[in-house]
Amino acid sequence: MAKFRRRTCIILSLFILFIFSLMMGLKMLRPNKATFGDPFGLELLPVLHQQTRLGKSFDSQNSDKINSETNNKNLKSVEITMKPSKASEPYLEELQPLNYYLHVFYYSWYGNPQFDGKYIHWNHPILKHWDPRLTKNYPQGKHSPPDDIGSSFYPELGIYSSRDPSVIETHMKQMYSASIGVLALSWYPPGTNDENGENTDDLVPTILDKAHKYNLKVTFHIEPYSNRDDQNMYKNVKYIIDKYGNHPAFYRYKTKTGTALPMFYIYDSYITKPEKWANLLTTTGSQSVRNSPYDALFIALLVESKHRYDILQAGFDGIYTYFATNGFTYGSSYENWARIKFFCDQFNLLFIPSVGPGYIDTSIRPWNAQNTRNRISGKYYETALGAALHAHPSVISITSFNEWHEGTQIEKAIPKRTSSTVYLDYRPHKPSLYLELTRRWSEKYSKERATYALDQKLPVS
Repeated sequence: MAKFRRRTCIILSLFILFIFSLMMGLKMLRPNKATFGDPFGLELLPVLHQQTRLGKSFDSQNSDKINSETNNKNLKSVEITMKPSKASEPYLEELQPLNYYLHVFYYSWYGNPQFDGKYIHWNHPILKHWDPRLTKNYPQGKHSPPDDIGSSFYPELGIYSSRDPSVIETHMKQMYSASIGVLALSWYPPGTNDENGENTDDLVPTILDKAHKYNLKVTFHIEPYSNRDDQNMYKNVKYIIDKYGNHPAFYRYKTKTGTALPMFYIYDSYITKPEKWANLLTTTGSQSVRNSPYDALFIALLVESKHRYDILQAGFDGIYTYFATNGFTYGSSYENWARIKFFCDQFNLLFIPSVGPGYIDTSIRPWNAQNTRNRISGKYYETALGAALHAHPSVISITSFNEWHEGTQIEKAIPKRTSSTVYLDYRPHKPSLYLELTRRWSEKYSKERATYALDQKLPVS
């Protein structure tokens, strides 16, 4: 009997040793970064991931209602603001190199009491329709932050100031995470500003420094200030290049001849007559920058088809389309991009189509609902990016990183509900949806551009 028990103990011990060895072997087969309990594949289920992250305070039915792309007024509910988990931030070191042929329009005109002594731009006035008979049918006055802002979406960073260094840094980090190489900074000369803001030229050094930290480059999107003409533009270009041109984050585009030149986007360029622009942009012009230290690539905004020939006469180096509303203008209509590209190729111009994630400006232009473009959970954006890639452009520009008034931002937005408004958001996806889509398409564009760049003799680095 004792011999039987001893044999049983030995067999049991050997069995336990076998099980232990098997478990250790299986454990060694797991990836180094894996931890017990990792919900593999959860990221592929955005609705489930969101419910895990935000808790169970909203069921899927309520989520669908809040995600409708209209602002619901006069809701008698308490304010609810939900912020995403920091774990959703992508690891910077794991990302692909930046794409310097992908540009994004960036606005530094926002202010709040903490940094600016008052709200700037978040309290945007509700603009009147040009027909007074229609104006009376819509709300009047200004928005009243922080709960009521001039946007149909609400930023994850809250009602921020563009002067806040931590905000600038976060913006650069988000652009980096999206594999965007260049930000086109909305710019007014010192002493000038848009009608709802203040001059922000003093922010340029900080923006350049923060951009450089993330290997981003900065170009300038020159706005249509009062009395913008050939003489003032010469002064502007000289000022920008003299003051900022030696900064390592200052953007230069390598041309077909191998020369690296600054680039300037000129918003509403059609306002100024071609003859005036020719004084600045042709070799024989009275204010010519050509073949001088202030030579650059000047990119004109194409709105109407007839503007193409004005752009040629003026001496511009390229065309961009800016507006994120497909069908709004000749230039912003995807169906015209192949023709515009053909025109640009004929006359050695850069073609830079502008893509956007959607458009809604009814918080500041309540009478303009016909130009709203629903985001369709990213499908609108991807359609635009696909159309841009199909045209084989020199550069692609994104409208915008943070033009919140027109609802074209790819910056992170969060769900928010107040007693009078339900703001739009990106659900059922994460606040980083449009940054992630941008990164995916940036990598796709980088690969495709490399294949057609040699045929078109475009720079590839």
